[in-house]
Amino acid sequence: MAPVTSAPPAAAARYPSPRALLEKYGLRAKKSWGQNFLGDEAILDDIARLAAPRAGDRVVELGAGLGHLTARLLARGAEVIAVERDRDMARVLRGELGQRVRLLEADAARIDYGEVARAFEAPAAPAGSARRLAVVGNLPYHLTSPIFFSLLDQLDHVSRAVFLLQREVAERLAAAPGTRDWGLASVLLQREADVSVERIVPPGAFLPPPNVESAVLCALFRPPGDALRVADPARFRRLVKAGFAQRRKTLANALRAGRVVPDDALARALEAAGIDPSRRGETLTVAEWAALDRALGT
Repeated sequence: MAPVTSAPPAAAARYPSPRALLEKYGLRAKKSWGQNFLGDEAILDDIARLAAPRAGDRVVELGAGLGHLTARLLARGAEVIAVERDRDMARVLRGELGQRVRLLEADAARIDYGEVARAFEAPAAPAGSARRLAVVGNLPYHLTSPIFFSLLDQLDHVSRAVFLLQREVAERLAAAPGTRDWGLASVLLQREADVSVERIVPPGAFLPPPNVESAVLCALFRPPGDALRVADPARFRRLVKAGFAQRRKTLANALRAGRVVPDDALARALEAAGIDPSRRGETLTVAEWAALDRALGT
């Protein structure tokens, strides 16, 4: 990871509006990058509170943009590493926040959270002593999936995630079993975290306004080892994916079509887990999916 610079956060000052900053630096929002800048102060304050409830919390902000959320996180006493790959936005962050922000110019979908966690520590800190991080960001729709799956693979280093997402995506991640929105992403995330949609955000809160509503999603990850146990995490993901791939099929038929395990092993596992093979995959809870994987053995 590239070196980062830091200094103690200064007291909060009124931050210029998105429009004022774009005009000051001669910039426009880049549609191809999915840039929609949140300027609503109340919503920004809510997101900052969710991401950093206590002074001293360590926060990785993905896609820091013009720095509106960054400034509020710093004002709350959080230690922040702001990730931003757009050089124009990095110029704004340096110009407005200076040495108050640690800036990492990198792709948010390729972050090594373990490396970032170690960057917060003093050079002499013992190996493995890094505290878990909060991750926060306003995620463009086209980057939501790669960022989401990268995060799930690195949860030893992450304690919470607070994301501003397209409303449909947020509601899908927080969905309940048996509903239309319940799916692969819901199961994978809720196996690891308590998930909630905290508020709906209208298009007018952004500059430029997007064509859809957004929502603030909060995921509080359980300590390492406290997630519902599975025998094989990689197989568990394939199993759930197959179960939702053909929703109109019974669970048994959908899993057979997915060819995750041999048919005879699948039949025995369904019986051992107490799951009726004629059910639909979308009716299974996270606990039932985990029980099915455990019944398949190692």
